[in-house]
Amino acid sequence: MQYLLVILLLTVSLFADVSVKDSIVKIYTVSKIPNYTIPWNSSIRRSHGSGSIILGNRILTNAHVVANETYIEVKRYGETKRYEAEVEFISHQADLALLKVKDVSFFQGTKSLELGELPSVQDEVSVYGFPMGGNSLSVSTGIVSRIEHNRYAHSREIFLAIQIDAAVNPGNSGGPAIGDDGKIVGVVMQQITKSQNIGYLVPAEIIKHFLFDIKDKKYDGFSELGIGTQKMENMALRSVYKMDEDMTGVMVMDISQKSPSSKVLKDGDILLSIDGHNIENDGTVEFMPGEFTSLIYYADQKQIGESVLFEVLRDAKVIKVEVPLLNIADDDLLVDTLEHDVMPKYTIFGGYVFTPLSRNLLLSSRSSQFNQVASKWATDEKEEVVVLLKVLADKTNRGDHSFSLWIVDKINGKNFKDFKEFTKILHNTREKYILLENKEGVKVAIDVAKAKEANPRILQRYSIKNASSE
Repeated sequence: MQYLLVILLLTVSLFADVSVKDSIVKIYTVSKIPNYTIPWNSSIRRSHGSGSIILGNRILTNAHVVANETYIEVKRYGETKRYEAEVEFISHQADLALLKVKDVSFFQGTKSLELGELPSVQDEVSVYGFPMGGNSLSVSTGIVSRIEHNRYAHSREIFLAIQIDAAVNPGNSGGPAIGDDGKIVGVVMQQITKSQNIGYLVPAEIIKHFLFDIKDKKYDGFSELGIGTQKMENMALRSVYKMDEDMTGVMVMDISQKSPSSKVLKDGDILLSIDGHNIENDGTVEFMPGEFTSLIYYADQKQIGESVLFEVLRDAKVIKVEVPLLNIADDDLLVDTLEHDVMPKYTIFGGYVFTPLSRNLLLSSRSSQFNQVASKWATDEKEEVVVLLKVLADKTNRGDHSFSLWIVDKINGKNFKDFKEFTKILHNTREKYILLENKEGVKVAIDVAKAKEANPRILQRYSIKNASSE
């Protein structure tokens, strides 16, 4: 009888595995990759990733598998025919995408995989996908080793992530991690380089948030509180702010002017709880028994347009304040999160190449001068940073050929709000000279008439089709 039970359980497991395999998809993507240091140029890249079929004849995968796509094809496990597909919805924030296939016969004989719950540490998961090193489906098993907030490589934003010790390699991206119940507990998104078998999943609850968000056929995103906080572990600091011995929390030290938080929170407020969950002195909250992660966990549970309730210690009194969740990170940051599916903005004036400072440029240039700027909040007066990217050499701009990655703070003595306002002043000025200045007082002067005369010649010499991006 005991042997019969073992055989029965093994048979059920095998059938479940076959059902999962039938729902795994290989994704072939042709992408147009922008060059942020030469913003008028791009390159073509061919790559592949993985995905899974979910409810509604949709394919769930990573955003980075199909980012900047120009053409997508998909192929089911056990099949050789490729089908044309397209992106239906995408969240670059959470590195998630939904694909639809134009030919619905692709889904015949398949079963939609369901989304499960957040696993526990030490739970076993099976990772399905098509990693490099072969063409057939790969299945690897691992253990959930950690669940906490981590930085997603695709957007550089911080969300809840599941760490597993299963083998995760290029090509695995977008493939599902399946729990013992046969449901998706997460989607493979990244690995730690120079490590052995340390991979990360986008948890099912982040996926559910994404799917609920797009029910109205519009993607709103994950909210940003727009605040900076300081730990309250130091006893002297706690005494200064009159925190009782049994109180825990973090101090608000910086608030984005653009954020709704600026209307209800103040510098020096001590955040004691969020939606009834205690905030610890290190800024974490308990989200599972004995497991702690960033306090933004409970804000991430909400959709744009909802609110979170903070218990706040202000002037030695405990009050409650409600913060509407209306902004995403790009609404609050001076330098937006990583861009995808767009070409860089630029304009060329007399060989001087100007562009907005983006995190894409920051990462590709690896310029240390940008790091401090990238950590600042946007304001009503300053929403975007403009950079003199390089100078295309010409006799009219002699002496300035060495200028590159130079932040412009003023144009003709005036501050400007964003790249659009800057280019408007640049191209419509009636002054004889354009005078650029950085915060150190270094100046660059451009003769307007000579710059306009030289521009067509410079574009032709450097084989540049357009003087400005669209």
